[in-house]
Amino acid sequence: MNNPEDLPIPAAPQAHVEPRAGDADREAVADRLRVAAGEGRIDLGELEERLDRAYAARTYRELDALVTDLGRRPEDEAGTDVLVLKPSMSNIKQAGRWTVPRRIVAECRMMTITIDFTEAVCAHREVTVEATCRSGHIRLIVPADWGVTVDGSSTNTGHIVNKAAGTAEPGCPTVTVVGHPGSGRIKIKQSRR
Repeated sequence: MNNPEDLPIPAAPQAHVEPRAGDADREAVADRLRVAAGEGRIDLGELEERLDRAYAARTYRELDALVTDLGRRPEDEAGTDVLVLKPSMSNIKQAGRWTVPRRIVAECRMMTITIDFTEAVCAHREVTVEATCRSGHIRLIVPADWGVTVDGSSTNTGHIVNKAAGTAEPGCPTVTVVGHPGSGRIKIKQSRR
C-alpha cells in the first residue's frame, strides 16, 4: 500500500485569465456603437447605456458583448475596411486621432506619405500596410508598445529601414509592412514613451 506522503499532490486548477482591453479598444467599440446609432440599429438611450458599459469594460469579452448583436459591419463584409493613400501633387500625412483599418494601401511616385499611428485608435491586433514607392518616401511612426514586421514578400528590402520592435507588447497591435520601394525609401520608427 502506498504511503499517502508519497502520492503526488494534484495541481490546483489554474483560473482562466481573460485578456484585458485597453483605452484604444474601448474607444473603437464606442465608435462602432455611435455608427450603429446613426444607422438606426440602436436608439439614443441604448447608445448611452452601451457607451457607459464600453468605457467601464475591462476585458475583450465585455466589449464584444456590446456589439455582437449588431452583426458585421457592411464595410467588413465588402472587404472595404481599407485606407488608401495615393498622393498626386502634394504630400499626405495621416496623423492625429484616427481609426486604423485592418489594411492600409500607401502608394506614391515622388511625394511623401507619413502614417503616424501614435494617437490613432486601433481595435485590430494585426494591421497590414502595403507600401509602394518609386522615388518617393513612406514613413510609418508607431507607438512604443506596438510591433512592426516586414513581410517576407517585400522587395528591394535594402531600401526599407525598420527601427521599431518586432514584437508588440501584450494586447497591442502588430503592423505587417509589405514594402515595394523603388529608388525611394520606406522608414519605420517607434515613438518614445
